[in-house]
Amino acid sequence: MPLALVALAVGAFGIGCTEFVVTGLLPEVAATYGVSIPTAGFLASGYALGVVAGAPAMAMAGARVSRKRMLMLMMVLFIAGNLLSAVAPAFWVMLAGRVVSSLAHGAFFGIGSVVAASVVAPERRATAIALMFTGLTIANVVGVPAGTLLGQQVSWRLSFAAIAGVGVVALAGVAVLVPRGAGDAPEGRQAGGGIRRELAAFRNAQVLLAMAMTVLGFGGVFAAITYIAPMMTDAAGYGEGSVTWLLALFGVGLVVGNLVGGRYADRALMPMLYVSLGALALALAVFTAAAHAKVAAAVTLALIGAFGFATVPPLQKRILDQAAQAPTLASAVNIGAFNLGNALAAWLGGLVLASGWGVTTPNLVGAGMAAGALVLAVVSARLERRADDGGSREGRGGRGRVVAVARGREVEGARG
Repeated sequence: MPLALVALAVGAFGIGCTEFVVTGLLPEVAATYGVSIPTAGFLASGYALGVVAGAPAMAMAGARVSRKRMLMLMMVLFIAGNLLSAVAPAFWVMLAGRVVSSLAHGAFFGIGSVVAASVVAPERRATAIALMFTGLTIANVVGVPAGTLLGQQVSWRLSFAAIAGVGVVALAGVAVLVPRGAGDAPEGRQAGGGIRRELAAFRNAQVLLAMAMTVLGFGGVFAAITYIAPMMTDAAGYGEGSVTWLLALFGVGLVVGNLVGGRYADRALMPMLYVSLGALALALAVFTAAAHAKVAAAVTLALIGAFGFATVPPLQKRILDQAAQAPTLASAVNIGAFNLGNALAAWLGGLVLASGWGVTTPNLVGAGMAAGALVLAVVSARLERRADDGGSREGRGGRGRVVAVARGREVEGARG
């Protein structure tokens, strides 16, 4: 494994920690600033919105900067945002720190995917992307619980300071381990490519379809996970203290699904998407009933994590394949699409929950979203086959015309 992937994984670990640790520390943060829990919740939603907006903004701002340098700049931004959150004297200052750190999120993963794919052989690109995302999945298993415990037992400010320290390690790793020029545009072009060329990738219907699959696919997971605490306590009968290890179990599913998804996407990308999206839709639908039994709820939760994250490496690789001439912006925007899907699923799940149809019914929203992503995957593959068939027919027709012209010249020459 190239050491550059280790540096990228460390950065992903830090980003995963800062994104999710705040949810477990909301009571402590709210008490410090004298605000309500719902108000403190803006620290999570503000981060998500910052990712959606920051992904394209940062990618475009760095369109003419080398990708290694952009990764380093994103880590500097990440460190600054977390340090600001750690020392913030007022709630609005901490919110600003959260937004600053979120701006690095989408661009780091987007550019990191391009760099990861460039340091391995073409047939291992999805595996390389998955190895980078392993840092994010491990953060959910180890980093977030550890940060939450540190914040609850000592100080939530220390949790964000520690995450900033992870950022420093990642910055050093990128500076030392990522090769100069990794993932940069071919010679003769400006490093990172021009903005116009990056925007041109969005004219490709396959790029837009892949992003729509991202919104619906992994977004469907968040219809369930956002409301996992009431599901596990009210429906399954677990105690409130059990939610932490249940989320860790979900995190283990993320790790497994990420590695499996990366490995098999390199072999057969679209079939991997069919299987993972179909299985995710089924698991979410089953969870509506399985959440009422302890063992079934725990097993299904882990499967949702595995099937959900198994979609991430193939979707990110498909973006890189379809936007091969200018992948940076498209790759970064696709990371924003994950967060857009998460927000959409949480909102739709909340609407269903507020309707009084039962604490497990948000799972049906997630199942519907995953099924929609599966439909889009089928449509995408059919359009691709039609384009390939059309190109083949045109190629055969073109060769036929050349042969006919050549034969005509031979006949004319013989007559002469």
